[in-house]
Amino acid sequence: MHKDPVCGRKMNPNKAHITIEYEGKTYYLCCPLCQAEFEKNPGKYVKKEKSGR
Repeated sequence: MHKDPVCGRKMNPNKAHITIEYEGKTYYLCCPLCQAEFEKNPGKYVKKEKSGR
């Protein structure tokens, strides 16, 4: 299972709305809204994920 970095939803990577590669890592997003938020400011969500928040 993977976690959507925007909303935190746990998800099966095969059922992700979209996958986005950023800084060499693949992120799985659950819906168009999370995709738009991630694309606006990916660093915000990557930092959030790295810090465990």
